[in-house]
Amino acid sequence: MTVSTFSAATHITPTVIKTFYTHGRRKARKLKDGDEKEEATDDILFDEAFHIVKSFILLGTKNTVESLQAFTNTHVPALPWAAVAPVCIPLHSCNQAADLLIQWFGPEDLKLVVGGEKWWQVRGLDGIDAEWIAKKSHLRPESVHFDAAKKYSETEKVITMMEQLETTMLYIHGGGYFWGSINTHRYQIIRYARKIRGRAFAVNYRKAPQYPWPCPLHDILAAYLYLIQPPPDAPHKPVPPSKIVFAGDSAGGALCLTMLTVLRDLGQPLPSGAVLISPWVDLTHSFPSIHTNTATDIIPPHGFLSKPSVLWPMEPIMEGGRVAPTRLNTLPKPGQADTLWPDKHAATKPSQVLPTDAERHDNSAPAGSKQEALRSATSVHVESQEEALPLERSRDGVVDDPAGGEQSQDRDQNKNTSSTMRVGGVTKDSGRGPTLVSTIPDLDNIDFWEPRPPKVLMKHPGGTPLELRSQIQHYATTEQLSHPLVSPILQGSLGNLCPLYILAGDGEVLRDEIIYMAHKAANPAEYPAREGIIRDGWRQKENAHKFTTPTKVHLQVYDGMCHVLTVFTFTDSAEYAYRSIAEFVKHVTQHSAEHLDRNPFPELHRPSTEVKPNVDSEKALMTKDKVIEKSKPSQFSPTAPGHLLESAESGIPIYVENEENTTQEVELGEVKQMPGHEVPSHAKNDCSGDISNILMIRERVDVHGRVRPMEPKEDISALRLRPSEIGIIKEDTLFKWLEGQEEWDRRFKYCATKVIKKRKSYEAKADSMIKSARKQGLLLVRESDGLADRPTVERSSSTTVVSPKKAIQEDRRWGPLDLANERPPPTAIAGRRDTPEAIALLKKSIYHTAPATHSTIPRVKPMDVIRAAFDPSDDPFRPPRQSVSEQQVHSGLRCMHGLRLWQSIVSYFMRKSSAKAMDETRDVGNAVMKAGDKAASTVKSDTVEKSKV
Repeated sequence: MTVSTFSAATHITPTVIKTFYTHGRRKARKLKDGDEKEEATDDILFDEAFHIVKSFILLGTKNTVESLQAFTNTHVPALPWAAVAPVCIPLHSCNQAADLLIQWFGPEDLKLVVGGEKWWQVRGLDGIDAEWIAKKSHLRPESVHFDAAKKYSETEKVITMMEQLETTMLYIHGGGYFWGSINTHRYQIIRYARKIRGRAFAVNYRKAPQYPWPCPLHDILAAYLYLIQPPPDAPHKPVPPSKIVFAGDSAGGALCLTMLTVLRDLGQPLPSGAVLISPWVDLTHSFPSIHTNTATDIIPPHGFLSKPSVLWPMEPIMEGGRVAPTRLNTLPKPGQADTLWPDKHAATKPSQVLPTDAERHDNSAPAGSKQEALRSATSVHVESQEEALPLERSRDGVVDDPAGGEQSQDRDQNKNTSSTMRVGGVTKDSGRGPTLVSTIPDLDNIDFWEPRPPKVLMKHPGGTPLELRSQIQHYATTEQLSHPLVSPILQGSLGNLCPLYILAGDGEVLRDEIIYMAHKAANPAEYPAREGIIRDGWRQKENAHKFTTPTKVHLQVYDGMCHVLTVFTFTDSAEYAYRSIAEFVKHVTQHSAEHLDRNPFPELHRPSTEVKPNVDSEKALMTKDKVIEKSKPSQFSPTAPGHLLESAESGIPIYVENEENTTQEVELGEVKQMPGHEVPSHAKNDCSGDISNILMIRERVDVHGRVRPMEPKEDISALRLRPSEIGIIKEDTLFKWLEGQEEWDRRFKYCATKVIKKRKSYEAKADSMIKSARKQGLLLVRESDGLADRPTVERSSSTTVVSPKKAIQEDRRWGPLDLANERPPPTAIAGRRDTPEAIALLKKSIYHTAPATHSTIPRVKPMDVIRAAFDPSDDPFRPPRQSVSEQQVHSGLRCMHGLRLWQSIVSYFMRKSSAKAMDETRDVGNAVMKAGDKAASTVKSDTVEKSKV
């Protein structure tokens, strides 16, 4: 069974019934026990929606990656009141972005870490799918001047009308880097565009595992360049960076943060701000909440597993187990992107123990389910974490600290990080795991106390180190997970960025890493990168000293909310989140850079932010206490309540209330201020009237959307982790993933066997296609000629058919046949020949849109045309459909697609919540009116009595 509307409905329906039953029982038990603690799941609508989303994601893990990608990348029409203009970001912008990334990496890292500069530029489409999104009622056609001499398409007309909306949100959707699309997030993006009274630009970037890191980063960087430096034929004018705000959720939020660091490092213009919603910034899962918050989040307990397919996992059947004791006393060098094992030419130390081919396929190692066996079983002597360091250090003439380094444990690591790194003897577990410390920095041996993936940090240093033999994340190889552009939590510095508004759910598994990342950005000196990252990356070492200016950060953690709380648009928490995001976006795009340098926070703007409701608001919400506190009796008349509800747009009343609460936080000293610019208790304003010189606002948000100050940093466990503990795969995390993976291996054992046979058949088909193409006239330009030295002559196809869809494209730099000296990751579609998607990419690059490295487009034989006509996945005249990780699927049942049904469910929940709020407000209004009438009657009676006297 694949992921479809029918399978989703079948899988989710029992969940809906069960949730309804358990919700009632839980509420009854709380009532009986007198438990008055408020929880997000007390709302039946959120409780149902939470379990629906969780059930759907779990369904995705029981199906293939391709199936989930196809379902979530199916084109769904936009809402009738939304203006949507699809565009294609051209190859010209993609090449600009590629040049920047090549500059960022440098030749050595491109070769060793990325695997080359060509493979990630290979794509199936002629650009990147994207959409301009705005609200139709915000467009004013009568105020737009159209050139009478130019013929406009409908899309160009819509984009031209959007020019009058200056505020622009570049939205990057989430989905674990491997699923999701514009279609899954369009409803949310439309809502943002409506609330900011501006336009949004959404990007359908390429997804892993077919297009792994840095492909998604390449695409969103191209999207930003397309906005600020559009090519001559683009339908829009250049958008000033000061009018752009990045926004993204989950993987999209992390991509936004990563893109900001790349732009900063290269001196490119930054946007005015960024909104990061539950960003996934640590792919090694090294923070505690990944274990403690499993039950309260929508993320599956064992991560994003999948049913085996020709695409994923790369090792459907692992000989010797997915986890095994290490066989090397030293780690593979950084960037072994194509294989776990370093090749024999990479061995630089005589102490390395390199496995033979027989050892690599040794079946004697245990399967991995028995942890003790894994810790001890090995065919050669491999030093433990505890004994390896003294051995290595004695070789260098370094004498161990006889005291075990315990005296250095309490030193201030912020002043000298290397003095507290875990190098020497073992100390007791203090609640943060075993700690190895030394008084002598020994950077040559960082790998033993800051082990890079695929090695694992052991809980018991006396045991044999373990290492992963499987790729555990879709987005990047296991060896790449600790790279700062993969896990931005490991950046050398997050300073000198534009203002950040960061949101997280207190119940999500990513909570701790989000909190740490926010504090790291606002306090670069207090939260440095660990020494291993500084050593391995020359740019990170440079950044740690170069970018020391704190980034202005507003961090909010929402009580009881799960991953990406904005999905649940009908909750009070989400209502406030949407409103506060909108006010942040408007504030940073409508004020100068000098103003934002003093105050990037709209809550501290003076005079207080004037929040104007839209006439066509989708939900009017005002709870009882807000009406009582904000309204006077005289405001209510028989016609007043309805008018009040119409003007009270979602989130406005609580936002105004929270503005006052944030001001009180400043007065009480609950926010981080610029050193030497402490704000006094009466909140002295700057010359513009704002409360200025605030570096960071840290807040909790309750289930009703009200803010309160966050607890002190010393009370937050995530902030007590040492830098040397971050970005490392730990033993508990390893076995948590392995437990689920072993269950999937047992469940889909027969399917995995079939996958291996299918891959061989596809590989034979690809080889046959290449040989046939050579015979039909395929000719590649000699690589030694170089693109720059090649004469720019008009080249024609060797076919007799002249078609714009069959051409050699100069802007398409590389194709799948140009990767002879490249080492792409194993999952990269550009380097594969064993999947149908890889064959479709290969065929398109040979017969339809060839890269500049091709001299001819071969002539298709009649037999090939006939064969393609009978192939349901092929076409004799048009380019084959590309990977569902890149190209949208168009379904004939769009009105019945699951994404439309989810949108309908959300709309229903919002209507129910709105009706409930309106009834409550009307009741409160009537009560207040009665109270006012009673008070007036009392006053009148007293007046009459006094007059009689």
